[in-house]
Amino acid sequence: MVRSVRAGRRQASVVLCLPVEGWPGADELVGLVVQAVGALSGVGEVKVEISTMTGEEREELHRRLALGAGGEPVEPVVARGGRPAQGHGAAAPPAPLGHETGRPNRFMAPGSKTRVVGISSGKGGVGKSSVTVNLAVALAARGHDVGLLDADVYGFSVPKMLGVTRGPVAVDDLLVPPVVHGVRCLSMGFFVPDEQPVIWRGPMLHKALEQFLVDSYWGEPDFLLIDMPPGTGDVTLSLGQYLPRTEIVVVTTPQAAAQRVAQRSAYAAKKLKLAVRGVVENMSWFTGDDGTRYELFGAGGGQALADDLEVPLLGRIPLVPAVRIGADTGVPAHVADAGGEAALAFDALAARMEDLGPARIYRRELNVR
Repeated sequence: MVRSVRAGRRQASVVLCLPVEGWPGADELVGLVVQAVGALSGVGEVKVEISTMTGEEREELHRRLALGAGGEPVEPVVARGGRPAQGHGAAAPPAPLGHETGRPNRFMAPGSKTRVVGISSGKGGVGKSSVTVNLAVALAARGHDVGLLDADVYGFSVPKMLGVTRGPVAVDDLLVPPVVHGVRCLSMGFFVPDEQPVIWRGPMLHKALEQFLVDSYWGEPDFLLIDMPPGTGDVTLSLGQYLPRTEIVVVTTPQAAAQRVAQRSAYAAKKLKLAVRGVVENMSWFTGDDGTRYELFGAGGGQALADDLEVPLLGRIPLVPAVRIGADTGVPAHVADAGGEAALAFDALAARMEDLGPARIYRRELNVR
């Protein structure tokens, strides 16, 4: 978007060319430019001029965004026999990701640095979305480029939890996700009113996920977190087929009943050849004013599930009002109460995710053809 930068007599002039007229967040962008340029030595005043791209310039931008990282086109991952790589368990798998638009599935391209992490649970009500949002913000605060896909199409809640105030922008037919707290986000919540139910069969769900993944500009994030719907339905099958490198993290509460249900989610992922990396126990305890920890939902469910799955217990998140308040107000607890008990727990969880490293490493030179 930068067309020119001129400096002289303690004044700097920057010309920005926005893709479309009325670009959302243009004022914020101008403010960031003024802040960055104004901090330079010898600059006393910053002027920013705004113009709009021509059709040809927008087409060139669209072409560049649609390419893989570094401006190089990428090809869909294929298995032996020329068929798209996929997991197992679907009687009639959908067509390969990106088949209609011709765009590549860049997350599965050889050499992609993105770790795709699905945050899963066996049932609703365990705080999976709250964990996903705060983990994404914690990873971004640690310097990572983070994307968050709200794949809970029927029960979308991530945009409000994250505090997104504007939807994605379309550059022709390519969506550019909004960025909040350093996290790129896409959700069905941007396209339907809150009160409107999404009543879809499986094929429409597959298509929506395809568009979110392929018809959008994610860049090349270090982490793409996917807030999965509860249970073991269509989204889990789609991830096994479209994103076979997905790592699964299972969220449960300490009680034994929740642990047994969450176990099914993990077993479904394993059947689809998705790597289950660990367990997060949410609502582990409540700390009273006297400093005493009260285990309101029992104890040991997260560790028992981790032991059964032979994976680590990645973190235990306390039951803190700031998490609930943050979800309701759109200011995640990691931001609103940065030094609080929950924020520290999410920081520790983000550090564990870093330490784990990717489940599988793919290199272009190791492809079997």
